[in-house]
Amino acid sequence: MNNGQFITKEIDWATQVIVARLNQYFKHTEFDFNSIIPPDLVSGQGAYCDYVCRHNLSDVDRLCLILAVIPILKPQLLDCFNVKNTNTDQRFVEFGCVERDGGTGVLPTLNTLLFILVGDDVEKKIQLTNYFGSRDILGKKMLFPDTVLTPTEEFISEILFEKRYTPAFSSTFPAHKITTTRSWDDLILDNKTMKQIEDIKLWIGNGIRLLDEWNLRGKIKNGYRALFYGTPGTGKTFTATLLGKATGRDVYCVDLSMVVSKYVGETEKNLSNVFNVAEGKDWILFFDEADAMFGKRTGVKDSHDRYANQEVAYLLQRIENYDGLVILSTNQKTNIDDAFARRFQSAIRFSMPNAEERKKLWLATFSEKSYLEKSIDIADIASRYELAGGAILNVVQYCSLMAISRNDTCIKYDDLIEGIRREFVKEGRVFV
Repeated sequence: MNNGQFITKEIDWATQVIVARLNQYFKHTEFDFNSIIPPDLVSGQGAYCDYVCRHNLSDVDRLCLILAVIPILKPQLLDCFNVKNTNTDQRFVEFGCVERDGGTGVLPTLNTLLFILVGDDVEKKIQLTNYFGSRDILGKKMLFPDTVLTPTEEFISEILFEKRYTPAFSSTFPAHKITTTRSWDDLILDNKTMKQIEDIKLWIGNGIRLLDEWNLRGKIKNGYRALFYGTPGTGKTFTATLLGKATGRDVYCVDLSMVVSKYVGETEKNLSNVFNVAEGKDWILFFDEADAMFGKRTGVKDSHDRYANQEVAYLLQRIENYDGLVILSTNQKTNIDDAFARRFQSAIRFSMPNAEERKKLWLATFSEKSYLEKSIDIADIASRYELAGGAILNVVQYCSLMAISRNDTCIKYDDLIEGIRREFVKEGRVFV
């Protein structure tokens, strides 16, 4: 049995339960929830069945879960709740459903589930409301009877459709996935920096063993926190994407411009959304230009300063409690608040490449489909012009486009120098 077949059987079971409750309500027949047997659970019948087994869901839990799924896969089954009471000329309020946006059908609430399970029995409704208020079946607590039963986007993607969940960039999730098709061979760093990067890879591969096999859980924090600092274009973001690629982890770059808010409490709320979605997924969270949010705290001169410092304290707590790898990136280490810096397992400096490293970067960046004009001496170019890897990539892009515009594959010396000049001007440096 595959995933779709098992879910179909769950829906058929839920349909029998709903029909039995409505018959009891309108026709005064007997209703016994336990007499309507749900499908057998056999591990390996798909993501939905495995989810039920993994979380050891009871029959009551299963009905809650499938009721939340029905509006997605078979919404017409809820039409039986979308009928008018002839006495009031309104829908039966005891059914607990709410209208969809646009008025196309209804969505079930916790009240709907309570009605199906116990009808009008007030005492049992109170018991079940307390029970579901402590459960996290749908990725959130169902604290109130009017809570709409809606599964999370992650559940829909991974459990219903068996697709890896990739949240979309939005105001509620201000982070986007970053990847690379390149390899470690394309990353040119000095030996000391590469050794520190290897230490992070070592933690990713062995962090769980360190906590459990070596009995250090509770003594050290679950996650790992690293600070990348150095001149723009020296490989900080590239390194983060390579760490993700090498270890099979998604890397999400958090857009701090959408996180930081002038309104009290909004910054914490925005960051909570990111951490709540990321929790338990082994994602690498990358905060670029982190000093915008994690910079030095101010003295408390007014209420704005007090709230700003509260935000910093909150951020520190969330980062320390995150069970994965968090990387903060900044141009200057001194810009980062000391309270954060002390809690990093590593602070890695990405320095400007020396002449030999720049030569390797130049040679590794040009396309194999192009060739250099004879007058170009890459060793001389690397020695004369101090550029970071990102700037070198911009220059190569420029002179390669110039070659394409001539319908040529030759990289011209004049184009190369013009590209370098542009990078110097962008950085406010004197070009000679």
